[in-house]
Amino acid sequence: MSSEEDDGDEQPEHEMTAVSRHYFGDSEKPAFSISILENMKEEYGLFVWPCSVILAEYVWQQRLRFSGVSLVELGAGTSLPGLVAARVGSDVTLTDDANRYEVLDNMRKVCDLNKLKCKVQGLTWGLWDESLFCLNPKIILGADVLYDSSAFDDLFATVTFLLQSSPGSVFITTYHNRSGHHLIEFLMVKWGLKCVKLLDGFSFLPSYKASRLSGNIQLAEIMLDLEDAEDNSSSGAR
Repeated sequence: MSSEEDDGDEQPEHEMTAVSRHYFGDSEKPAFSISILENMKEEYGLFVWPCSVILAEYVWQQRLRFSGVSLVELGAGTSLPGLVAARVGSDVTLTDDANRYEVLDNMRKVCDLNKLKCKVQGLTWGLWDESLFCLNPKIILGADVLYDSSAFDDLFATVTFLLQSSPGSVFITTYHNRSGHHLIEFLMVKWGLKCVKLLDGFSFLPSYKASRLSGNIQLAEIMLDLEDAEDNSSSGAR
């Protein structure tokens, strides 16, 4: 990926944008690549962050599991994980905050750039509108969506609704293991969720990709805690 140094002057829009290419499969002979339009001078939603690279690699390595399933990516931004899912056969809906028009437009552009047919729609966490009720994903993806603790409740409310709308579905997320980890655990309990898998994000990443990234990143698979729901139901019946 190429980029220009900022010398403090206004740069033409085409100089603000770069295309990064991400390869999947053997490093010597990749199975395919995904091209991403990034804007280095705009908000964080137009940049590929390490959590996205790790989640996209996980989708590729678990590709048989993703083939033919309905999938939603929350807070998709540059959409790398969702695009990889589409490439391996998922029916993908890419979402981001309904008010982030530039991000949503960029998502449509990267779909066209990669010749992938994904639905793109605005979805603001914690808001209940018609677009949310139309989604019934078997897999929900979220890369680095656990960065702002003030938005955690809205995120988990949306995730819980989507999990309840599709029995047996799972939320797969990658996040930096910051000081908010205990808050995440608290919110899972609060919303009746449980973590069914927790991995070091670098444990499955090829060395040539890991060498370019840094941070303490974890991958979690989260589902409804049906045992807890049954216990609460039993308690209420007594």
